[in-house]
Amino acid sequence: MMQFAPLYPLIYQILKPSFPNCLWRGNPHSPNIALTFDDGPHQEYTPQLLAVLDYYNIPASFFWLGICVNRFPEVAKMVSSRNHWIGLHGYEHHNFPLLSQAELRHSLQKTQIAIAQACNVSPENIHDVRPPNGFFTPNTLKLLHQWNYRPVMWSVVPEDWVKPGINTVVKRVLTQVQHGSIIVLHDGYFGGQDVATTVANLIPQLLKQGYQFVTIDSLWQEIRA
Repeated sequence: MMQFAPLYPLIYQILKPSFPNCLWRGNPHSPNIALTFDDGPHQEYTPQLLAVLDYYNIPASFFWLGICVNRFPEVAKMVSSRNHWIGLHGYEHHNFPLLSQAELRHSLQKTQIAIAQACNVSPENIHDVRPPNGFFTPNTLKLLHQWNYRPVMWSVVPEDWVKPGINTVVKRVLTQVQHGSIIVLHDGYFGGQDVATTVANLIPQLLKQGYQFVTIDSLWQEIRA
């Protein structure tokens, strides 16, 4: 399987200035960074990951698929009860530009409802959206803003879902991380097998380098302060 990991930093540099209304990175002068996890929750991988985050008392942000929330509501509740930040990744892992306007809105609303029911929170409080595969068009962003969602992207993508090996993923993150970085990992079916071990390797090394972990919501607040 072809790996695109070396291209992601270049893609980021091209897209970030072109689409400034997305959150690509936090404050470049602050040591605050965000660990984010896509494609969950998963009945096995997410609790393993939570145990590591609990151990280090690290806040993280999760972008969930509605179908997985409905499948594992008790896992979703576990994440929410620890005050991690929760966002939307669509109901199923469909690329947003391939959906009609009505389908996209329904996918996001259905996911909001699934999370609200599983976690006993208000659907209006779940408004951060990360497009699956990072695919979007200007029209996608226009619709998200129109519907009062906040588009969240990334700055560090180690491509863990193709399973290049834990050491490779860790090395890619440590090479690319900077102040304000948004790191994307996966706790779902693809990539989740290694996520707890990967994070257990990463966190102490990043702490040693002086980074501090915050949620996506904190990064939004920083750049708008």
